[in-house]
Amino acid sequence: MNQHADILIIGAGPAGLAAALAAAGSGARIVLLDDNPLPGGQIWRDGAQARLPAQARRMREAVENHANIQRHAATRVVAQAGSRALLVESPERGWVIDYQRLILCTGARELLLPFPGWTLPGVTGAGGLQALIKGGLPVAGQRIVIAGSGPLLLASAATAKQHGGRVLRIAEQAPLGALAAFAAQLPRWPHKLLQSFGLFDSGYRSASHVVAALGHERLEGVRLRHNGQDVELECERLACGFGLIANVQLGQALGCRLSDSAIAVDTWQATSVAGLYAAGECTGFGGSELALVEGAIAGHAAVGERAAAQRLWPRRQRWQRFAAALRQTFALDPALKRLAEPDTLLCRCEDVPYAAVAAHDNWREAKLATRCGMGACQGRICAGAAQQLFGWQPAPPRPPFAPTRIETLLHLEAAQQTEQAVQ
Repeated sequence: MNQHADILIIGAGPAGLAAALAAAGSGARIVLLDDNPLPGGQIWRDGAQARLPAQARRMREAVENHANIQRHAATRVVAQAGSRALLVESPERGWVIDYQRLILCTGARELLLPFPGWTLPGVTGAGGLQALIKGGLPVAGQRIVIAGSGPLLLASAATAKQHGGRVLRIAEQAPLGALAAFAAQLPRWPHKLLQSFGLFDSGYRSASHVVAALGHERLEGVRLRHNGQDVELECERLACGFGLIANVQLGQALGCRLSDSAIAVDTWQATSVAGLYAAGECTGFGGSELALVEGAIAGHAAVGERAAAQRLWPRRQRWQRFAAALRQTFALDPALKRLAEPDTLLCRCEDVPYAAVAAHDNWREAKLATRCGMGACQGRICAGAAQQLFGWQPAPPRPPFAPTRIETLLHLEAAQQTEQAVQ
């Protein structure tokens, strides 16, 4: 059975929750859809060992208490089912949701770059380790090295230490001068300054990056380069992430214009497609504070409350300045593009080495010749790496956007026939 929404929101992280709550006062029928079992997105990810912040709990409860907000958990978008309709699927069923306004809050994922040994058991992304720990992974007593770039390294280390992990080193690739300049700006955002004190770790090193993960059957150690000198540490876990990539695939499929590899929006958080808004990290990385205010602006704008949206512009501008400082500070060193050896796997799903992909001129050619990006993750890891390494922009995805049941796909034909009849 099909469903109608005045406002359909994809993603229940901070931006999606804020958008739903901002729009709820209008009385509009709001549908909030997310592929996780519980709301909060990656930054407020729930789990057996998660410690949700008070703000996350309050917003989750507020959404549940609004009669005009309906939330679908563990549900993902499968395909476009009309000019203003999406085919979605949950573990139980598939159905079509048509809408008047759509707000994309699809977030971001970790950027993982290939290096020798990165496929060994025991090596994860920095955010990946944090998510695994929140989900119940035991790390007590384990020696852990965290490497890459950005504030997520410190957050991941803090989570590991809270659950008994021994964090030996946090290797940040950004140089000391850039970090010092960033620290000097933090008093402009007092909350972030206080947060930085809580996350400080004596094992933090600047101008330091991973060279190789060491081991045979599983991870046994890591080789790091610090200020031009190599050092090896024995460890049971290596968590390595080089920042974030905006999840733009759904926006691309719906025709949204991109800017700097993120969904382009105007001052109302409106995209280039009429009736379609976007907020949060799918429009560019900036942290939960920026995602919250962008989501609220999008929610107000989508229901026509422009004055309420406009009152939030100064707050958004404040956090946009913080986002710009983050991007400048943690810009990746070009040397990181040279970590992979010719035989280092770039596509782990299809066992495609770096040299095989580098021999081509674009992502499409590489896929056709090597099957890179055609495995279980559908390029979510290797396409991001190829974009960073070679400057290739992946093409918009073709439906279905994820492995889907046949009975779900049967809804597409019925939806298309209905739209043709209306026209």
